Amino acid sequence: MIVSGSIDKVRKIIKKAKQQGKTIGFVPTMGSLHCGHMSLVKRAKKECGFVIVSIFVNPAQFGPGEDFKCYPRNLDKDENLLRQEGIDLIFYPKDDVMYPRDYSVYVEEGQLSSKLCGQFRSGHFKGVCTVVTKLFNIIVPDSAYFGQKDYQQAVILKRLVSDLNFSLKVRILPIIRDKDKLALSSRNRYLSEIERQSALSLYSSLLLAKSLIKKGQRDSNEIIAAMKKLILSKKTAKIEYIKIVDIQNLNNLDKIKGKLLIALAVYVGRTRLIDNIIVSA
Repeated sequence: MIVSGSIDKVRKIIKKAKQQGKTIGFVPTMGSLHCGHMSLVKRAKKECGFVIVSIFVNPAQFGPGEDFKCYPRNLDKDENLLRQEGIDLIFYPKDDVMYPRDYSVYVEEGQLSSKLCGQFRSGHFKGVCTVVTKLFNIIVPDSAYFGQKDYQQAVILKRLVSDLNFSLKVRILPIIRDKDKLALSSRNRYLSEIERQSALSLYSSLLLAKSLIKKGQRDSNEIIAAMKKLILSKKTAKIEYIKIVDIQNLNNLDKIKGKLLIALAVYVGRTRLIDNIIVSA
């Protein structure tokens, strides 16, 4: 396994792998790897001949007052995990490699980015689209792997690949949950024991919504009200949003119909958590 922060070196390694006829699988991450990341890595390893994982905490997707400086970083642990999986290459660039002095070009998606998390995190998806575009141009993968927990991000990146004519497949894989059903996230380590118990209400509320739909409830507002009541019964929880939306365009749905996404963002203490579930009515 090679670890490099050099764009030129990484390109040369990948060129050689392609010359050998290997398909390139790519898993972009911000490090602090957990089983959710590793599920993407395992799938990439299964489906591709040469697997690359990037580790880069992207400053462009963090807004003022967000946790960029304290975002968990542990390269040694990440490297050991990836070595055990037989990954071929870790791309680990420094900030000034990805964003040299006087950097001024950004990539922005104009429809999906304004919804859900985009209403509360101005510029976030602009930063995501920019760094992923750069990574795709550096690595030129055949397939790239993302998790459903960041569903909005995944559909935005699928649009980016389509609209900008990238020649690669975007694979969206299921959410991986801990034993207590909390969706795995690098930010979970911020939670105290009491806060973690409160955080379990996120998934419980999603299951409640699914149950109500299966029982015939078709009013989105009624379902959201029930979810809010459950979550707010936990004193440390503060809801940012709960939305029931079309699975493709992320538009709000007043009435339950067809395949849809129920998504939420909740602060538990000072930690912002997201979760979602896909339901068919």
